Amino acid sequence: MHEPGGHHGEGKLAPLLLAALGVVFGDIGTSPLYAFKECMNPEHGIDLSTANVYGILSLLFWAMVLVVSVKYVIFVMRADNGGEGGVLALAALALRGTEGQPRTRWALAALGLVGASMFYGDGMITPAISVLSAVEGLEIVEPGFHRWVLPITIAIIIFLFAIQKHGTAVIGRFFGPAMVLWFTTLGVIGIFNIIEHPSVLVAIAPWHAIAFLHEHGFASVLVLGSVFLVLTGAEALYADMGHFGARPIRIGWFVLVMPGLLLNYFGQGALVLEHPAAIRNPFFLSVPEWATLPLVLLSTVATVIASQAMISGAFSMTAQAIKLGYLPRMRIQHTNEREIGQIYVPLVNNSLLVSVIALVLMFKSSSALASAYGIAVVTTMCMTSFLVYVVLRRVWGVRKLYARGLVFVFLLLDLSFFVANAIKIPDGGWFPLVIGAAAFTVLATWERGRQILFERLRELSIPVDAFVEAIAAGPPPRVQGTAVFMTSIGDAVPAALLHNLKHNKVLHERVLLLTVRILDVPHTIADERVTVAPMQQGFARVEACYGFKEDPDVDEIMHAAARKLGFEYDLMDTSYFVSRQTVVPTSMPGMAMWREKLFAWMQSNAALATDFFKIPINRVVELGSQIDI
Repeated sequence: MHEPGGHHGEGKLAPLLLAALGVVFGDIGTSPLYAFKECMNPEHGIDLSTANVYGILSLLFWAMVLVVSVKYVIFVMRADNGGEGGVLALAALALRGTEGQPRTRWALAALGLVGASMFYGDGMITPAISVLSAVEGLEIVEPGFHRWVLPITIAIIIFLFAIQKHGTAVIGRFFGPAMVLWFTTLGVIGIFNIIEHPSVLVAIAPWHAIAFLHEHGFASVLVLGSVFLVLTGAEALYADMGHFGARPIRIGWFVLVMPGLLLNYFGQGALVLEHPAAIRNPFFLSVPEWATLPLVLLSTVATVIASQAMISGAFSMTAQAIKLGYLPRMRIQHTNEREIGQIYVPLVNNSLLVSVIALVLMFKSSSALASAYGIAVVTTMCMTSFLVYVVLRRVWGVRKLYARGLVFVFLLLDLSFFVANAIKIPDGGWFPLVIGAAAFTVLATWERGRQILFERLRELSIPVDAFVEAIAAGPPPRVQGTAVFMTSIGDAVPAALLHNLKHNKVLHERVLLLTVRILDVPHTIADERVTVAPMQQGFARVEACYGFKEDPDVDEIMHAAARKLGFEYDLMDTSYFVSRQTVVPTSMPGMAMWREKLFAWMQSNAALATDFFKIPINRVVELGSQIDI
């Protein structure tokens, strides 16, 4: 194992640390708004006694230490894919060396797809519960504000999604300092309340948690589902590792974030022991009355930042899924010319907006939403643990006994929380599962549909070598210039080439068959990205390999290919030919008819190749073909 993220550079540690505080920790950092309150929810049947408060605080403390600190920050963040983290990057890493093992590849890909699918469910709930819980603080300032909670929440959410198309470059500079203020405030408030009841710190001892679980039986399982709320956002620490590197995230977590969170949780526990009536909203009642409104405003800023992080994560996850072949091409806008990671995906943005507003109107309160929160996150955590085991054994060659022992501990924690959250399925946990199932169906159908489509294309295709020999035997008229034919099968003749020859009865003097591949690594070496294979009759194969965090650029590819083939690339003397297949569902073996229809619909609505590969629109000739699947 090695330390990831070194490519970010030592000299950039301070700005990276500040940026990481503004992006990575938003989700987990806003949990104090609702987590402890839900743990003490009267519906769990747990009395507000000293022993119970100590037991719950002990569970919160050790859950954060074992799952976030040990599992993710210390260990899982070492399982990087070229510095990148997240369940899809981890799945791509686990897939290495499985060529020729279709069942193994599908099983590992499925783990990654399940984790990615559940991420979308989590991405919908985070803005809803975070903003709603912050705005609910207005009820503490003035009970009459109750009727304004939902309208204000929806207005903030609409504003948040409306600004996405402008990018986060400007507002992002504000995120870091704002979150430093947020975590500092959490810690100060916690200390202020702990001073009134310092004995609450004895809850750090693990036997308080063990005694609580032993005494309360099934009720403790319900509480465990609420305890998990302090862990939501742990997966983001790993997923955002590629943006900042592991070191800034680790420093931020141990120096500021974890201390601030724990002090605040223990402060809330001390508060309810001194003032039991504060249990109705221990976070906002933990400050003097004059400080409530400023805290509501600061909380709203923090929840907007947390929501922004999840929305940006959904954009990044979608872009990775497209490039890894799990989603059709979509329109992606880059909002910052210098930062490739800052993107905007209109379809995802609008879908999330509608879903988040629907959640707010459906559940109406953060307490009700808490029942829906957790199951999606813990499912992703389970997938991460399984994939980490595969990486330990197959990629790093760790001994079986050590790998199994380590992952067994991770899964024991994950599955305990999974069972606790599964109980909440009838009360709202079904929502992220439905979203996750729908997302998985789309991802898996597109991936399988592409496999079937490639198989059909290969069956119908002519080998390039045989085609070139036929051209030599009976050469058609040749015209000046370069023709570039985009093809996904490098050793077969593209359908567009056959159609062009059939209809126009000519060939260009130079014909390049261009294949762009997205590899299971985040980045490739620019100088080694393009390879060429000259052939007879002016033909040449060109292959360009990109990482799943990079954007293919045909102009860049052509300059590199021309240099290697020894000719001068002139855009105005070059024509690009693209095949656009119309998929027709049939009863042929492959997928169920409804999945074939879904794939055909996605294929017909995919973004144009010209946009995805950055091909000048006035240099493109698109030729259609019909393929039965």
